[in-house]
Amino acid sequence: MKSKDLREKIKELPSSPGVYKFLNGEGRIIYIGKAIDLRKRVSSYFRKGRALDARLSMLTSEVSDIEFIRASSEAEALIYEAGLIKDHAPKYNIELKDDKSYPFLKLTVNEKYPRLFVTRRRLNDGALYYGPYTDSKLLKEAVSFMKKVFPLRSCRVMRKKICLEYHIGQCSAPCEGRVTSEEYDLIVLRVRKFLEGKKDDLVKELEKEMKRYSASRQYEKALAVRNSLKALTAVRQFHDIARYPVYGELDEMRNALGMDTMPEVVECFDVSNIAGAYAVGAMVRFVAGAPSKKDYRKFRVKTVEGIDDYSMIREIVRRRYSRLLEEMTPLPDVVMIDGGKGHLSAARGVLEELGIRKVKLISIAKEHNHLYIDGRRYPIRLSPGSGLLFYIQRVRDEAHRFAIKYHRQLRGKGSLK
Repeated sequence: MKSKDLREKIKELPSSPGVYKFLNGEGRIIYIGKAIDLRKRVSSYFRKGRALDARLSMLTSEVSDIEFIRASSEAEALIYEAGLIKDHAPKYNIELKDDKSYPFLKLTVNEKYPRLFVTRRRLNDGALYYGPYTDSKLLKEAVSFMKKVFPLRSCRVMRKKICLEYHIGQCSAPCEGRVTSEEYDLIVLRVRKFLEGKKDDLVKELEKEMKRYSASRQYEKALAVRNSLKALTAVRQFHDIARYPVYGELDEMRNALGMDTMPEVVECFDVSNIAGAYAVGAMVRFVAGAPSKKDYRKFRVKTVEGIDDYSMIREIVRRRYSRLLEEMTPLPDVVMIDGGKGHLSAARGVLEELGIRKVKLISIAKEHNHLYIDGRRYPIRLSPGSGLLFYIQRVRDEAHRFAIKYHRQLRGKGSLK
């Protein structure tokens, strides 16, 4: 291919994540790389005036053609890159000879219900290993994405009852027989296709399955397949990728709370006092997973004397939502209380008095990370590694920080007087 044709080829590359392949004049792949922006990354190799080392100069002089594979994120591109390098062994790719220093993906096909997880130990145990991968952060993001599309179990020892992973759509619950062994094996087969870079085949297969479920009026199954297809085929531009993990957390919250729409707006309340003195409340608001500080509110508790956190919660929740109703301002999607079951009950009573029923009400207890959901008898214990736990902790800690800050300000003024 002439250099002019190569420049035209680069112009045709999409400005989206993916894997690029450099081919020589014989059509042989000589280099494979990943990029968050394919066009920008590939063009950087051939930019005029760029100083190249000897290895890169040799590489670019041999390139006669460019091929690419789209991905929904840089994390997904990482998976394809490793698999392609292993299959084609391009001469310009640096070999990772010291496998022990890089992470692998392990698919435990030696178990009845296989798991997929990151490991740095490659054993001769009958499991399938993919990699090694050079970017452990991106690899973890890729695993988080795959759990949403391919709901394999993650527990080391299979439990006897369903857990939060099932409720947020990240496990198909073979422990309670919610999926047959044949259906589970099909999920495993699709994971393998994805890890081996056969995404196009997988998408076609899922499209046929969705139509089959729809034709037989199995709409719930058709919807689940459609959601997987949407995740697999979405191409996110650079400015959207940073937001993707946040929306993943919100999607986990939506599933855990049984909501039909994404919980875009979350408001969280906390109270602070010392033996009832200088009692204050605080409310923080998160929009699309990010703090909206202009909407934070401080409350000086006026009607409660002594140590009574429940009454303080009632007062500040009542003041907040009475005002929103008077001003006809939209309510949040989720109201969160920093506390346990009693705090949840206190807030529920106020919302019922005000006639607010569509807002989801939750509380989070610090000690065991128990999530109490209004309407559920027992709390959910959040998994230490779940994105939902990290998001809820972030919101709760911000409410706590804001309440403490206001409390210290008032206490400082009182000491000065």
